Amino acid sequence: MFENFPKTRPPLPKEIQAVYSAHYKSNREGKTTASSLAQRMESWLHTQVARDVANLEDSAKVTLELGAGTLNQLHYEPAVYPYDIVEPFTDLYKNSPLLRKVRNIYSDISEIPTSCSYSRITSVATLEHICNLPEVIAMSGLLLAENGVFRASIPSEGTWLWTLGWKLTTGLEFKLKYGFNYGLLMKHEHVNTANEIEEVLEYFFRDVTCKVFGLSKAISLYRYYECRNPKTDRCRQFSNNPNPRNSEQPEP
Repeated sequence: MFENFPKTRPPLPKEIQAVYSAHYKSNREGKTTASSLAQRMESWLHTQVARDVANLEDSAKVTLELGAGTLNQLHYEPAVYPYDIVEPFTDLYKNSPLLRKVRNIYSDISEIPTSCSYSRITSVATLEHICNLPEVIAMSGLLLAENGVFRASIPSEGTWLWTLGWKLTTGLEFKLKYGFNYGLLMKHEHVNTANEIEEVLEYFFRDVTCKVFGLSKAISLYRYYECRNPKTDRCRQFSNNPNPRNSEQPEP
């Protein structure tokens, strides 16, 4: 089922490469009108992931966040500790005052010692970006503590409503500011659809539930997934040999 992984990220045209870094950080920080609106909408993504630590007595959970970016999830989880992150782009967080809340920083999940164990592994608008998604989810399953939960929120990439949403906001603003097609940047960034992500999660976890910001999975802007009981044999097998043709042994 993983014949398309690892994905190959489509290259960006040189003219978009020239503005990419500045645009990406500005977009993540909500510095433009469209990105500010997007940030307010995306608060749903952050809130869903943080719901299990809304009470102070529940916040003492060892947490790993995949794709921590500018560390903005910590605004929703101020009391959570210990808190580790995986984030390859240091420029996104290097001057953040929230760094004091972070215990360990990894540039890739493969750097995390196998002896580590997390009560919760979280991800906000990240899984759609990961080219080797099955490998990352398999490793996450192995890093979860007993009764641990993988909590991830994503855009409903691949649906008409999500596409219409970015075309009328960030896409239009990008076109007016730079004169370039934002769709090319989206294809470069969002290598996985929401349905592909769900398929991967269900392959490595026994219990997967989904909540949508919209009417249904097909008519929504965002999805939130809560995953429990990793299929550890399947996770271990894929982590040791990430070849889709050798990783399809059935597991109940």
